Amino acid sequence: MTATSAFFERLTVAGQDPRFSKVCGSVRFDIRDGGHLEQWLLEIDHGRMRVTRGADPATTVIMVSAQVAEAMARGEVNGLAAITRGEILVDGDLGLALRIGRLFPRAPGPSRSSGPDRGA
Repeated sequence: MTATSAFFERLTVAGQDPRFSKVCGSVRFDIRDGGHLEQWLLEIDHGRMRVTRGADPATTVIMVSAQVAEAMARGEVNGLAAITRGEILVDGDLGLALRIGRLFPRAPGPSRSSGPDRGA
């Protein structure tokens, strides 16, 4: 199982996230690995989360390479930084895409919480 698949599986099992209690919308992740396209649909209804595979329409579509998706699922890449570098393309509600970043793990490290130079 890939880190990306495990990430979506964790969301499926959790089913609810109180940080999203005021959020309604859907996000489709289009993850490209060469000629292969893997699609995951995350539907959020006041904190209730449902994850399926498929190309259904969504409020927001996040297009990303499999390599970047894997790194995000492991907590090695920050989604906002990847957007600014052009590694992630967002079509639709950018605000929702940015909020979704809270679902991804953050790799532990001393530079995340200490010191003035935090990943500039």
